[in-house]
Amino acid sequence: MNIGLIPQKWARLTPTKTAITDAENGNQVTFAELEELVVKIGNAFISIGLNKGDRVGILSKNSIEHLALFYACGRTGLVAQPMNWRLSASEIIKIIENGKPKVMITDSALSNLVSQVQSRSDSVSLWYEYGDTGNGSFESFIEPQRTEQLQLSTYVGGVDPFFILYTGGTTGESKGALHSHESVWYGMQNQTVAERVVPSDVYMLTGQMFHIPVVLAMNYHAHGCPLVLMNFEASLAMELIEEQKVSAFLGVTTMLNWMMAVPNFQKYDLKSLRNIQYGGGPMPSRVIREALDSFPCSLIQGYGQTEGTTMTFLNQEDHYQAIREDFRPERLRSCGREGFVTTVRIVDTSGKVVPQDNETPGEIIIKSKANMLGYFGRPDLTSKTIQDGWMWTGDIATWDSEGYCYIVDRAKDMIISGGENIYSIQVEEAIAKNEGVLEVAVIGVPDDEWGESVKAFVVSKPGFSLTSEDIVATASKNLASYQKPKFVEFVSELPKAPTGKILKRNLRNQL
Repeated sequence: MNIGLIPQKWARLTPTKTAITDAENGNQVTFAELEELVVKIGNAFISIGLNKGDRVGILSKNSIEHLALFYACGRTGLVAQPMNWRLSASEIIKIIENGKPKVMITDSALSNLVSQVQSRSDSVSLWYEYGDTGNGSFESFIEPQRTEQLQLSTYVGGVDPFFILYTGGTTGESKGALHSHESVWYGMQNQTVAERVVPSDVYMLTGQMFHIPVVLAMNYHAHGCPLVLMNFEASLAMELIEEQKVSAFLGVTTMLNWMMAVPNFQKYDLKSLRNIQYGGGPMPSRVIREALDSFPCSLIQGYGQTEGTTMTFLNQEDHYQAIREDFRPERLRSCGREGFVTTVRIVDTSGKVVPQDNETPGEIIIKSKANMLGYFGRPDLTSKTIQDGWMWTGDIATWDSEGYCYIVDRAKDMIISGGENIYSIQVEEAIAKNEGVLEVAVIGVPDDEWGESVKAFVVSKPGFSLTSEDIVATASKNLASYQKPKFVEFVSELPKAPTGKILKRNLRNQL
């Protein structure tokens, strides 16, 4: 399989159907127009002598061109290297040094950042910029190219590298997860089965293409479904669902919270929605209930990582039964069971599978063709993460007799106080039961007497005036005394990675 051939199929079957709507600028392309753009980009890359395996750096917000670049790289055997435009220039330079792209394609909306990178790095000689306020270099680069794909001298697809996605860096250094056409294809199979994708769907991409949600978007394209692109803002998301008849999207907990907090939420026509997938971290049970009551569709949770796409799913029926029928409501705290093409084990430090008693913690390990090939340019890190075909996730969990996994913490986020293990996710779930809490993050802080104590960072919902005493009182109703927070700090927002995951290391660094 070659993921870059997706537009070609639908340009043949449904050439006049809308393929992408870009909410940022109102632009639209049909599948025929998208295919022509992909072919021109691919031929342009070949014309400047790029060879199979060469990297193409992309520094861009979500756009039609951005997705076309992915497809063009895949079609011609090149490796797309998208970069997080929210990073500083120095961090982007590190990513460039890691991937060593032969060419950089940039978005004119990021011209200030691009200028900083160019002035401090000379490792890339070819730079092309697209966009309404750009210098026109990208448009001039591709315009003269043929609209018939040049024949390649070698096969492209299968286990050939397709793209490098850089991790959110929740535990430190951002690493480049190298995926192949095959790993993306198998990740798409997991998503198709779990989301129950149908050709009539309209998918809204709320995440950024420099991270793993791009695979979800490609999967809907593979089924011939239109995509709606945006750079997330809650009110805009609501408007697009109504205007574009969106049927599915991925929303991390923060996104759904802010969407439900949009003024006059009830005025929006959301009846086109069929399914919402959430992920990027655990969602408090209270928020899940609010989302099911607010949105007229089913919910599904996907647990995944940049390294392994989406690995487990808590399906639609699990949510419905837990909320509407009060059947196994504790499963709302679960990330579900292994996906269609994924095998999950929870093991102790020696690799032995722990009992399925929902009490004994261990690390989640994954075996799947959807897993990354490895960390680009870092065989040392790859060998630590992938062992005997199993990918060690760093997430600590228990599991029950039916294979439902309950993540209790990241291995590095566990708090040890007075010799007792305290799992921050459990404390966060307890605090989130307070209806005035919008978001919460819990970390361990040094304590001379106990080793570590629990500190909670809380974001209040608009209109609520919470106190530290309120938070401790809520936690005390649901936790043992040693688990409740000793310190509470109210903040306006929590630091997050592009995936929506809360960056607890940033909170620790503040202290």
